Amino acid sequence: MLKLWSELPTFMQVSEVKLYYEVLQKHKIELIIKRIFDVILAVILLILLAIPMLLIAIMIKVDSPGTVFYRQERITTYGKKFRIHKFRTMVYNADQIGTSVTISNDKRITKVGEKLRKLRLDELPQIIDILEGNMSFVGTRPEAVKYVKQYKPEYFATLLLPAGITSETSIRYKDEYKFLSAADNVDQVYLKHVLPVKMERNLESLRTFSFFKEILTMIRTILAVMGKEYS
Repeated sequence: MLKLWSELPTFMQVSEVKLYYEVLQKHKIELIIKRIFDVILAVILLILLAIPMLLIAIMIKVDSPGTVFYRQERITTYGKKFRIHKFRTMVYNADQIGTSVTISNDKRITKVGEKLRKLRLDELPQIIDILEGNMSFVGTRPEAVKYVKQYKPEYFATLLLPAGITSETSIRYKDEYKFLSAADNVDQVYLKHVLPVKMERNLESLRTFSFFKEILTMIRTILAVMGKEYS
C-alpha cells in the first residue's frame, strides 16, 4: 500500500518516479488484495513446506561448512534495507571472495547449491520475508545495496512496491549469469548492460500493473522452473 507522496523518501520525490506513483494510485484496491494474497499464501506454503525446508537445511549443512541461510543486505520498499532469507548455495563468505552476482560455472557454488538453484528452491525461505512485509511473491528482485546506489532516478520507481521473489524480468533473464561469465569486470558489465535492460522490463510491469497479471507471472514462473523457455 502506497504512502502519501509527501511521505516518500526525498530521493524518490522526483518527476521520474511520479509517473509510476500516479499509475499505482489507481490500483489501491488491487494493492490491498495483493498483500492479503501474499500473507495467506505465504502462511499456507510455510506450513506445507516446513519439513521439505528442514531436509534442505540438513543437506546444506552436510554438504559444506557454514550457515544454512544466506542473509545478504538488500533493498526493498522506499529504500528500506533488510537481510534477505535464502538457502545458502555457495561456500561460506562467498560474497567476500567474488562479485555479488553469479556467473556461469561459478566455483563458489556448492554441489547441493547447484541443484537448489536449478529448481529455484534456494528462494523458499523468502516466504519469511513476505510475512515480514519486506517482499512479495511478485515484484522487482531486491538488489544489493551497492547496485541501488548506482540507480538512475527512474529506477527508484521500482521501490514503490515490495521486492519480489519472481517477476517477468527474472523469468526472462534467468540465465544472465551465462552472459556475465565472459565479462572481465562483472560488476561494471552488470551495471552498464544487464541492469538497464532488466529495469526497463521492471518499469514496464509498473506501468501496466494489475493483480491478475501478477498471478499469470507466478504461473509462468512455475512453468519456467519446469523447463519452459521464455524469450
